[in-house]
Amino acid sequence: VENVNNIIGPAITGMDPFDQSFIDKTMIELDGTANKGKLGANAILGVSLAVARAAADSLGIPLYRHIGGTNACRLPMPMMNILNGGMHAANNLDLQEFMIVPKGGKTFKEALRIGTEIFHSLAKVLSDKGLSTGVGDEGGFAPDLNSNDQGIEMILNGIEAAGYRPGEDVVLALDAAACSFYEDGMYKFVSDQSKRDSGMMIDFYADWANRYPIFSIEDGLDENDWDGWKILTQRLGDRIQIVGDDLFVTNPDRITRGIKEGSANAVLIKLNQIGTLTETLQAIEMAHRAGWRTIVSHRSGETEDSFIADLSVAANTGQIKMGNCLRVANNNRVWIALYQISTSTGMIKMDMGKKNIINPPDSYLS
Repeated sequence: VENVNNIIGPAITGMDPFDQSFIDKTMIELDGTANKGKLGANAILGVSLAVARAAADSLGIPLYRHIGGTNACRLPMPMMNILNGGMHAANNLDLQEFMIVPKGGKTFKEALRIGTEIFHSLAKVLSDKGLSTGVGDEGGFAPDLNSNDQGIEMILNGIEAAGYRPGEDVVLALDAAACSFYEDGMYKFVSDQSKRDSGMMIDFYADWANRYPIFSIEDGLDENDWDGWKILTQRLGDRIQIVGDDLFVTNPDRITRGIKEGSANAVLIKLNQIGTLTETLQAIEMAHRAGWRTIVSHRSGETEDSFIADLSVAANTGQIKMGNCLRVANNNRVWIALYQISTSTGMIKMDMGKKNIINPPDSYLS
């Protein structure tokens, strides 16, 4: 707060709020460090987002329209966290996030309804088996289970109990957060005390992809296992979305390397990782130019701020990680944006990116 009031504020007072890139550039130069460590990335980001909001408010237009202009014409598919493990849950699951993607919904509103019904259905499935329905840091349930496979099976049971078809109405997405269980060149599972090298982890994912309706795998390997990422993408990237989060940290230099080496086919976008709206939009554009998909993401312990909802619409990312169905601020904001877009004129349906991925979720305009 002190840096905002005493350093950033005086430096940008009087600047044109519609020149977002210049204001962001000014703050970056004012900080002068590679990681925004002098003024603080959170301070710089807060001002950057406030500028965008102020500009939109002054025009009386939605935030997504101000940022994206007439190109903001596609609503994202929600990726909904439903089961937690790893560092974000006090249980014995190794993988951090198990998500559902309600691709069978014909509208965004219907997709949210499907996700909500499955969330409550899974709660009953767990409760009937005497398992905990407490939630982890990401908003999903965090029961103690016998294995990672049992986690998948529980979700599939929840989907079916809600009256939906796994693989048809709903597909699965995973965030392994493999960095959290990578040590001394090996991936170590707490659940069964097993150890795997990079090749064995890729075999593990390939086996799951053959047995379960998995659409997306995020952070399947360690952030510095570049050779492994390339092999993982070569092996599964033609039918599964391979997403880098820790691998790229929304950093243009790392994204550039990933594109050059073929180390993924999608990137997770987090505003606070890069620190300004301008740099975030540049990272998204870089990925889209390479034919990659992009997913705007919440952070653990998300607040009620809804900026990522507007960003996902503005930048046509096609997908958004919003936590579970109870994180209402982002869910409702995207629904409001959907209504505004669907009642506007000149709508077009934007391409999501790579077309050769199996079961791609649709985007919504009605």
